Amino acid sequence: MRKRVALPVLASDALSSIAYAPDEILLTLALAGVPATALSPVVGLAVVVVMVVVTLSYRQTVHAYPSGGGDYEVVTRNLGAGAGLVVAAAILLDYLLTVAVSVSSATTYVTSVLAPLQAYRVPLAVGLIAVLATVALAGRASSGRLLAVVGQLFMVSIGLLAVVGAVRELALGGLPAAQSAGLEVVPVPAHDEALATIGGAFLVLRAFSSGAVALTGVETITTAVPTFRRPRAANAALTLVMLGAIASILLMSVLWLARVTDVRVVADPAQQLRVSGAPVGENYHQDPVLHQVAQAVLGGEVLPAVVAVLTAAILLIAAMTVFHRFPRLAGQLAKDELLPRHLWMRGNRVSVANGIIALAVGSAVIVWVAQADVVRLIALYLVGVFISFTLSQAGMVRHWTTVLHVEQDRKARRAARSSRRINALGLVLTSLVLVIALMTKLTRGAWVSLLVLAVGVALMALTRMHYADVRRRLAVPDDARLAALPARVHALVHVARLDQPTVRAIAYARATRPSTLECVAVELDTAESARLRAQWRAAGVPVPLTFLHAPDGDMLHPLLEHVAAVRRSSPREVVVVYLPEYVVRHPWQRILHNASARRLQARLRQVPGVVVSSVPFQLATADVAHAKDHDA
Repeated sequence: MRKRVALPVLASDALSSIAYAPDEILLTLALAGVPATALSPVVGLAVVVVMVVVTLSYRQTVHAYPSGGGDYEVVTRNLGAGAGLVVAAAILLDYLLTVAVSVSSATTYVTSVLAPLQAYRVPLAVGLIAVLATVALAGRASSGRLLAVVGQLFMVSIGLLAVVGAVRELALGGLPAAQSAGLEVVPVPAHDEALATIGGAFLVLRAFSSGAVALTGVETITTAVPTFRRPRAANAALTLVMLGAIASILLMSVLWLARVTDVRVVADPAQQLRVSGAPVGENYHQDPVLHQVAQAVLGGEVLPAVVAVLTAAILLIAAMTVFHRFPRLAGQLAKDELLPRHLWMRGNRVSVANGIIALAVGSAVIVWVAQADVVRLIALYLVGVFISFTLSQAGMVRHWTTVLHVEQDRKARRAARSSRRINALGLVLTSLVLVIALMTKLTRGAWVSLLVLAVGVALMALTRMHYADVRRRLAVPDDARLAALPARVHALVHVARLDQPTVRAIAYARATRPSTLECVAVELDTAESARLRAQWRAAGVPVPLTFLHAPDGDMLHPLLEHVAAVRRSSPREVVVVYLPEYVVRHPWQRILHNASARRLQARLRQVPGVVVSSVPFQLATADVAHAKDHDA
């Protein structure tokens, strides 16, 4: 993959955060009123500092681990399987919330252009998730070139927005005020005097942790190094640096323009915004910061709508990339026995489809519960992201320490020390953001993320323990007689009626040449049993038919008792039960056939020394046979 394609596609997650990171900073500061929002550039600058350090830190990861394992590989190799479990759960939660946040934010931009859809924001978001999942299920990977064009158009549009805004503000007499500039912002009672107290610092920290959502997606490139053109690591590292620079510039540009145009956004418009002293009311629609800035800078309706549409598009691309990345992550976790093993088989479309459906359902549920409220979702989002960041940086520090213990070359040791210092600084800053996020957002939803992470870690640990236990139980003992054969084979064909599937099952059973062969039917109705006896004699079936009495009308119990009796009479004898199975053409017909056979098969599989063999019979085969008889 070329850099000009990789940057807008792989970086869509990080770039798309420009759509909601400024909002998070401004609406948090607005809790203390308009004067507090003057600190937004300072908060944004602090976020940019962290972004630069984290970007440089992940640049070291790209060079050290070019296989594309990302945070999971770094943490598992350097900090152990336990820490790897935590990161695995955090990444899975990150995937769910990336889809939820991106689609919810995209819905906000769509409804800012099409205001009548505001009342249907939640169904619209769920519908968009369904569309993305359907595209992913269709197996048609989106064209990288098309996605790249959309990403490039988004970057160009925001870049031009910043340039036009700067020219108009600095050289042409100033920018007009945003449409929300005339609204009065009422401070929340708990924060109305916060700037003069220690609560002010806490509020700024809360705004900083909210704005740190701009860092989400920076790590994506580390998982896609193998897709780059050679030299892969160098190209991926350069793309990562470009991403960090572009994202930082765009974030600061939007915050500066929002400050210049006096954009007003709050967490609860109905309560915090007033016009002429009166609340704006429940019907007020608050546009996102980027759209308000575009309206003030570009004027009119068409160009701001184009910016909003491109922003929604980049957000949906960010969500789509998660659907495409999930099979690779699931395969790696399944290989390490943290998820069901069948997810390791990447060519298994059913397994991939199950993962995509699970991702879509999980993210749709999150959107529905949160009512597509981006502010509520961000509180859940940050914790998992920065747990991964922090553990990854700790793993890289451990990696470079190990390298220094074994490396003798002076140039290589100098490079390792430099990389360790960068990752150590990244560890300090990401740990700081994680602590701040927990302090400021624990009661606002972060506890839910911690609970989900704990449950995820426990489930994956149990999965790994189960596979280890199964492997131990199934291991072949050293003294096992691998060539040993059963003393006898007792074959049993279950007969419900005399038809082609039953005849085929009897033929298959006879072809295996068992020691004993019998056909068994359960007598549920005396007349039906008599009719079956007569058909059996008339057909001259060369195998005797045994009827089992069922006094309570239960078919399964007599069959199970009969099999158990055969096992008791000859414990060394293997019992093979042949079950005729109808193979139908249409899925809806499956509920009409084989119900008793499925129940019997499930029960017999629990009996030691019993083998169940299903003999399929395609009903279409019977149609062909009847057609030939008719022609003859």
